[in-house]
Amino acid sequence: MNSQFGERPVVALTGASGYIGQNLLRKLTKFADVIALSRNGDKHEDTEHVTWRSCDLFSLSDAEKGLKGADFAVYLVHSMKPSAKLTQGSFEDMDIILADNFAQAAQRQGVKQIVYLSGLIPKSRTLSRHLQSRLEVEKILGSYEVPVTTIRAGLIVGPKGSSFPILAKLVRRLPVMTLPKWTRTKTHPIALPDVLHALDYSIGNPQLSGESIDVGGPEVMTYKDMMHQTAEVMGKKPIFINVPFLSIKLSRLWVSLVTGSSKEMVYPLIESLSYPMTAQPENMSKDVSYGKIPFKEAACTSLKEEKREQDAAKKTLKPKTPIIQYDVRSVQRIPIPEGKNALWVARYYTTWLSHLVSPFLRVEEDEDQNCQICIMFSNLPLLELSYSPERSTPNRVLYYITGGIFENAEKNERGRLEFRQIPGGQECIVAIHDYMPSLPWFIYKYTQAKAHLWVMYQFKRHLKNCIKQGETLEEKRIPQTQIRTEKEKVLR
Repeated sequence: MNSQFGERPVVALTGASGYIGQNLLRKLTKFADVIALSRNGDKHEDTEHVTWRSCDLFSLSDAEKGLKGADFAVYLVHSMKPSAKLTQGSFEDMDIILADNFAQAAQRQGVKQIVYLSGLIPKSRTLSRHLQSRLEVEKILGSYEVPVTTIRAGLIVGPKGSSFPILAKLVRRLPVMTLPKWTRTKTHPIALPDVLHALDYSIGNPQLSGESIDVGGPEVMTYKDMMHQTAEVMGKKPIFINVPFLSIKLSRLWVSLVTGSSKEMVYPLIESLSYPMTAQPENMSKDVSYGKIPFKEAACTSLKEEKREQDAAKKTLKPKTPIIQYDVRSVQRIPIPEGKNALWVARYYTTWLSHLVSPFLRVEEDEDQNCQICIMFSNLPLLELSYSPERSTPNRVLYYITGGIFENAEKNERGRLEFRQIPGGQECIVAIHDYMPSLPWFIYKYTQAKAHLWVMYQFKRHLKNCIKQGETLEEKRIPQTQIRTEKEKVLR
């Protein structure tokens, strides 16, 4: 972004309190007013050109409120870290929800462009989970008529984040390192200031609108090369021993243990390192793709900045112990039969569930499509689900968890169940968000939570069989009069 705009545009920045977001925020305020979005935005003070908003992107309504008034939006979000006290599901499926909410909200609020920071995508028939997810998010962000500019970067050399700090910890802590085959794969590191320039320059730039652009620094290197140069900057002389094995599974465990980084963060990153991660000339732009800062210089700057931050942290008071919220997020991906949508899945789920839990439980629906799961021969519901017609569409159906003996009535404020069709495909995300159980946590974790996973596994398996056989439960087992009743409910 530059001074070509007559008035100061408004840019919504996700992850504004994060590693890249904080640095980009300072850069953007020179020419724009920024809506800084964070899960804890209310803890930050507004300034002349920065307005903080609390925003949970797992909520579509939160995303809509967060993007209100924005001309452009920057998407710096991933979900490799757990998002609740108990998180059941893969980061790939959670990334879908975040991106889909953001893209829908951007369209509804009239955002002119989304700028998305992604990863380099190698030329390969197969991709790691992390890279496949980055590509899937890119496609979803572009599914709602808002132009998307994607900046694809490899290892970003900066004092925080993920990849470079992990590398630095390995060099700092290990005097002797065995280097598997993946450490000799080509990669294309880029310094944080060069990434910030690419993001900043893309905002509001019509020449880059709708483009996916690879960026990289002046050197193509291996992970081993980066370790050598980082060791030189640190003044260390570790012994490197090459081994001829790929050993991805062993390496990710070893890296997690040595660096103290969470496996949710380390595992997907290490899995990606077996692929050549270099910028492709056909995907590069002369204005943003060619970083100028050499790796060694960027590493030196990053380590000095890390040291300054650590020294400053020692002088400050220790933060208060956060209050533990015993909430649940459970996300599963299931197939959808051809020609069906999320609305059909939601309606069909209750029909299927009533057969699965019989004769011990029963599932009841009223004319407003509200649902209760009750113990057989009792009117006492285990869970009550209230259908939300104003927040539902054929591609997304939302129920609020509003009662039942399994729900913590005092603490449950935003608990909900949703069925969401993935744009452009025949798959659906079924997700429970912000659910607060009434059972003691230890008991819930190993009973009700496990039971839910089992139920969703069975539902997924059932739908796969339906697709394979071309016949659903309602056509096989339910009398024709009841089939008509169920179909009428769906049409309503």
